[in-house]
Amino acid sequence: MDEPETTLLPGVRLRGRGALENAVGRFEPGARIAFADGWTPPEERLLRTETRIETARSALSYNRSPDLPFDRAINPYRGCEHGCIYCFARPSHAYLNLSPGLDFETRLIARPGIGAVLAREMRAKSYRAEVVAIGTNTDPYQPIEAAYGVMREVLTELQAFRHPVAITTKGTLIERDIDILADMAAQGLCRVGVSLTTLDAALSRKMEPRAAAPKRRLQVIERLAKAGIPVRAMVAPVIPGLTDHEIEALLAAAQGAGATAASYIALRLPREVSELFQQWLAQHVPDRAAKVMARVRELHGGQDYDPAFGIRMRGEGLWADLIARRFRVAVDRLGLRVRLPPLRTDLFAPPAQNGDQLSLF
Repeated sequence: MDEPETTLLPGVRLRGRGALENAVGRFEPGARIAFADGWTPPEERLLRTETRIETARSALSYNRSPDLPFDRAINPYRGCEHGCIYCFARPSHAYLNLSPGLDFETRLIARPGIGAVLAREMRAKSYRAEVVAIGTNTDPYQPIEAAYGVMREVLTELQAFRHPVAITTKGTLIERDIDILADMAAQGLCRVGVSLTTLDAALSRKMEPRAAAPKRRLQVIERLAKAGIPVRAMVAPVIPGLTDHEIEALLAAAQGAGATAASYIALRLPREVSELFQQWLAQHVPDRAAKVMARVRELHGGQDYDPAFGIRMRGEGLWADLIARRFRVAVDRLGLRVRLPPLRTDLFAPPAQNGDQLSLF
């Protein structure tokens, strides 16, 4: 029998990685297949994270999606070392001529200096403040934030301008910034969503290998809440046939830790994510792989994914309705809110800088 084709050279070890391969992105003109040429013996080595620097020309990116409660976002990093196999942002790496597979979690882009770019954009006379979202694509508190501090840089500017911000993360590094976040929250300028997928530590380690363990994420919720920062428990993604049975337990644990609101998103498998996720299922939970994909397709009209607005984040049909009902019942029972009070935009004011004319009043 022929050996299966692979995108990795012999001897490369994948420790703490979600994807199992590194297939080229959809924009590449050809495929790359790794093979041993026989001239040199395979060298055993660990696949390590590489980080490149990007000089940001803009900080704010805008969207017009009716599914999203915000129209602008900031991305301190491209790619994410957490390595979550289900991450819907993986296909964005193809725009960089990199693979949505292992490249997405090992070949990262950091954007130091983006704070100054953000400040320039917020000082524009035409700029009008609305809530800016951070962490909706890749996690701003992934491990490399400890070295680059790009998120701290961004928050410092937002605090100075008194600009509202909504953050989504599963990273523990957010605790470092509680001083800024608590100050902004006290003014009605900040809220945080902490992503929860499962309470099963073993499953979490396989599915999101370099993210914080479930108990540690609950501790993050507790520490943020005690500092007066509104926290939303984001049960995302709900994976039918694998994690959907945990909806009630996840919400109860989050409420016990101090979360005051909750939301959920069903599993999304756009573009390359579907194949990567199915490979992961076959490797790690082969007994449930067929069941999971059957349920996923029931949510999306027989397809692996339906990108239509109004459907892509919830799905439709029997299983979608059942998940929605269970979520609503649990939220009502626990006293969690689906909507938090709006963040303030009326406090926005660019801070004075050298050369500004001072007011007489």
